[in-house]
Amino acid sequence: MSVDMDPIVIAGMAVEAPGGIETLSEFWSALAESREMIGPFPRDREWPIDQLLSLHRTQGWSKVADAGGFLTGATEFDPMFFGITPREAVAMDPQQRVAMRVAWRALENAGINPGELDGAEVGVFMGASVNEYGPSSGMVTEYSGYRVTGTALGAVAGRISHGLGLTGPSLTTDTACASSLTAVHLAANAVRAGECDWALAGGVCVMGSPAAFFEFSKNNALAADGHCRPYAADATGTLWGEGAGVVVLERESRAYELGHRIYGRLLATRVNHNGKGAPIAVPSAAAQQRLIGKTLSAAGISADQIDLIEGHGTGTPVGDPLELAALAQAYGAIEREQGARLGSVKSNLGHAQAGSGMLGLIKVLLCGANGQIAPSLHADRPTTEIDWNATSLRLATELEPWAARGGVRYGAVSSFGVAGTNAHAILAMPELEEIDA
Repeated sequence: MSVDMDPIVIAGMAVEAPGGIETLSEFWSALAESREMIGPFPRDREWPIDQLLSLHRTQGWSKVADAGGFLTGATEFDPMFFGITPREAVAMDPQQRVAMRVAWRALENAGINPGELDGAEVGVFMGASVNEYGPSSGMVTEYSGYRVTGTALGAVAGRISHGLGLTGPSLTTDTACASSLTAVHLAANAVRAGECDWALAGGVCVMGSPAAFFEFSKNNALAADGHCRPYAADATGTLWGEGAGVVVLERESRAYELGHRIYGRLLATRVNHNGKGAPIAVPSAAAQQRLIGKTLSAAGISADQIDLIEGHGTGTPVGDPLELAALAQAYGAIEREQGARLGSVKSNLGHAQAGSGMLGLIKVLLCGANGQIAPSLHADRPTTEIDWNATSLRLATELEPWAARGGVRYGAVSSFGVAGTNAHAILAMPELEEIDA
């Protein structure tokens, strides 16, 4: 295998997460302090709260807790700042609005002036899914005429490109919960292929309706107690959340030339599908194991060099055991002095769906930058679905130092979609000074 002599690096990033988190330092503090950023359903979105909380009274439906990881600033937006009229802004899916401001912050974090990019051949690759915002486009409302772009998934990336004047490839990808890591994969490949000089990549999830809660209540796959407990013995299901993250990807030579901070090298990304066999929503341990093996091979490193794994970890009784089986074979079947630590940011803020992989990736980058492994919550009683004595994997239960290997820390991130798409990324992070907000 040939080694990329000028690898893709992450030179800037930004995040928006539940609990009012809008900066990297706020996000890191919440992770390091084992904070759970879960709150009650928002009361300003005209959701049928009473109906949601009484679904379990109907046969065949499970309890919906008054809980989730919601963005407190999802309804806030300064349209004039981005050159958008107030009426058009209201008709825009909030995912477009959140994506625009997080992309702006990622550029600033990289030391790039967003206002000076007009005409630049920069790519934008965003992961997002349909979340049913606003009235149907088939109805006559005061926002008719703005609904085509307001509800189009393609406009999540398109708004960023249009607002900044970027002329490189611009696309929104929907592979369900694997969307944001899929976007990173596509962006990195575009930069390698010379389709654009550099790129923004990320994912966003803002729930325009409570549809996901209805669906998983009917499927009996929601956390009954309002907590997402990845890989835990007392996990009862997942808990929905929201969030967004964007990273700046460029060649390492370009980052050095422009004096950009390098948070990490993107050693490899790979995407695959489960194929047929089980129902489409059921994960495949075999497919996940194959994916990890191919990503490691492309990265040119061995499994025992990975010290931190940010898993998919949704807290569901079907998905978590299958994922653990794949991880145990791919990363845990090696004898090593200290096993790889495993966790999931979903334990802190719920399952942010199309944005979840990006929040996990940024978590790993922050762990690398700070030289510490952040704990995964609710992991004090690991699931008994696997034999922990037979694997070198260990759940990250407390904040602990993360020693570098020759000045580098290696981590991995997984994200799996409900339609069968799987994504995996491997990162190499240099030792850094304390990061800026």
